[in-house]
Amino acid sequence: MDVPNERSSHAQPVLRGLGLAVLIAMACGGGLATVLTIVSSPAQPGWPFLLTIGAGSLAAGLLGLREDLKGLSVPVRSGILLGIAALSSIALLWIARSGSGGAGLAWQLGIDVTGAPWWALILLALYGILFISSYINVANFMDGLNGISGLHGVIAGGTFAAAGWLFGASWLFVAGVVLAAGFAGFLPWNLSRPGAFLGDVGSYLLGGATAIISFAAFADGVPLLAAIGPMVIPFGDVGVTLVKRVRAGRRWDEPHKEHTYQRIQQMGYSHVQASGMAACATLLASVLGLASLFTGLLGTLALLAGGIAVLGLYLLLPRILPTRA
Repeated sequence: MDVPNERSSHAQPVLRGLGLAVLIAMACGGGLATVLTIVSSPAQPGWPFLLTIGAGSLAAGLLGLREDLKGLSVPVRSGILLGIAALSSIALLWIARSGSGGAGLAWQLGIDVTGAPWWALILLALYGILFISSYINVANFMDGLNGISGLHGVIAGGTFAAAGWLFGASWLFVAGVVLAAGFAGFLPWNLSRPGAFLGDVGSYLLGGATAIISFAAFADGVPLLAAIGPMVIPFGDVGVTLVKRVRAGRRWDEPHKEHTYQRIQQMGYSHVQASGMAACATLLASVLGLASLFTGLLGTLALLAGGIAVLGLYLLLPRILPTRA
């Protein structure tokens, strides 16, 4: 049971840990998709991507389950997170380098790792480690309202599926569908009374799956903006909130309710309304990212500016929205 504390936006104890069901569903769906891909196209590079995404996502979810059941010290949890991120990043880069990965060094086309020098691969691996491990924490921080994580999973998965369809990467389409379907199945249980929460098993799974798919897409040549579009709002919300806390002299790791989505809810808006606003901003940023599939450098820069504007508007919502009684 999730008992309300300083970080909670609910007032009564609520069942949590339903992310375990999402983990089982995604493991079964992703595993079946991987097997079918191997059987149908064993020579194609798609199934190693799916296998790595599934393994990394499963590891992140199981780490969250261990945190739910007995807890872990910060050093141990951080070390395991970095290990999951490191193994996933290195494996994905190796797969991309061994296969057809990449579509060119141009900014708007992603990165071609097939002929990249060793120092570039090291930098990419370091980026992947920091990117994946930090986003697992970001997803955990953002899991504070009914609907917010489920909607994020559906939007992120749908965006990756669309990118895979448009880019011609069938493995990315499949991974996106599995992610979206897993969290779509959770939403009715989360939004109906008395409700149920993901728990750390679900938020770690969401963060791990989203970040690993994103990095895999980038390594395979999907444009950067298309790969990170669904993550702009969560990264921005958490980053700005932590910076504000540090500047105000407060500890960044203390429980609090100062994220933008929490402040919106505290103004009198319902969980679904506040989660919906965050979801709309995420969807708009994702669409702008997908548009980079059809632009050149100047168009990509314009879309980047548009994504920053969407993030800025979202962060300003607590100031511009009217307070409700």
